[in-house]
Amino acid sequence: MAESNVQTATTSQEPPRSGKRRLFLLLLLLVVVLGAVGVYAYHILYGRFHEGTDDAYVNGNVVQIMPQVTGTVISIAADDGDLVHEGQALVQLDPSDTEVALQSAEANLAKTVRQVRGLYSNVDGYKAQVAARKVELERARADYQRRQALAKSGAISQEELSHARDTLNAAQSAMTTAEQQLNTSRALVDDTVIASHPDVKAAASQVRQAYLNNVRSTLVAPVTGYVAQRSVQVGSRVQPGTPLMAVVPLEQIWVDANFKETQLRDMRIGQPVEVHADLYGDDVLYHGTVESLGVGTGSAFSLLPAQNASGNWIKIVQRLPVRIRLKDDSLQTHPLRIGLSMNVDVDLHNQDGPVLAQKPLQQPRYSTDVYTRQLAQADELIEHLIHENGPAARDAITKR
Repeated sequence: MAESNVQTATTSQEPPRSGKRRLFLLLLLLVVVLGAVGVYAYHILYGRFHEGTDDAYVNGNVVQIMPQVTGTVISIAADDGDLVHEGQALVQLDPSDTEVALQSAEANLAKTVRQVRGLYSNVDGYKAQVAARKVELERARADYQRRQALAKSGAISQEELSHARDTLNAAQSAMTTAEQQLNTSRALVDDTVIASHPDVKAAASQVRQAYLNNVRSTLVAPVTGYVAQRSVQVGSRVQPGTPLMAVVPLEQIWVDANFKETQLRDMRIGQPVEVHADLYGDDVLYHGTVESLGVGTGSAFSLLPAQNASGNWIKIVQRLPVRIRLKDDSLQTHPLRIGLSMNVDVDLHNQDGPVLAQKPLQQPRYSTDVYTRQLAQADELIEHLIHENGPAARDAITKR
């Protein structure tokens, strides 16, 4: 009796438990359905128009400072992290040898200019000689013609006529010699002025090279930026092309984001991008645009490209670098450094842009005029030397 009562009680309690389980399963199913609907709605409304990656890093121009002449380092004016401005001296090499070479080249140019002035003076001198020989020739010809008429009448002897003929021939030879000397002298200076004479230009090129070598004994910053990777020490003997330090202009930076090839179908140049840096977290938002899509995957341009023709081939999803140009609205208050990790999100709504660039750039992306200024200063020095040793110097001496 007691056992039957227990079974009856147990049986009476089972239906409520089954109802609760069924309700729980229904709620779970509802949550799964709502989650699936939410995921689908997110994909339709937002997800399919955005592609993101955390495989992105800050990149920029790293301007290497390398000597162009051989020399010994005597001073270093900047260290890692220092701000330097365009044209500021960074490293000083011993200028003794280059200064001596420059002085020798200047003296050679001055001497050459004076020698070329002499060539122009020779032309004037030979012109005067030709004029004098012409007068002598006319006098000899007139004398010969007069004596020839007298010889016909027997007023003078044939011997005297022969002397007049010899004098005429000598005057004619002297005239020919003077004309040849004038032509030879003219050939050395025709269609030139002192500054454009070949000898002067050759000497000027030596001055220009010596001046540049002397100026380049002081290594200057080509651009404004921050010093990095300093390896040079005072007393080091450096050769052309040896990296001494680098200058990084942090206002000229971009982000290289490595997207999977499956993410690039709808990506176009010019699409807006939102970027977060691990350095600052989600509180700081950077804006940018897609500037270019890489023309090859990282593995294709690696030192040892993959050889997929082998039998043991495993397909790996490749990544393509996408360059993102940042706007400098947040860079001033929250500067970035080369190599920092970034999180990138590309808005794919606007797909009017091209996949690849359609026309070449009209202006250089980055340039400096520091070295152009050095060449202009060398030309100014050459012009000064030519002026000081040219006709102006002669006129100044004449006025004294």
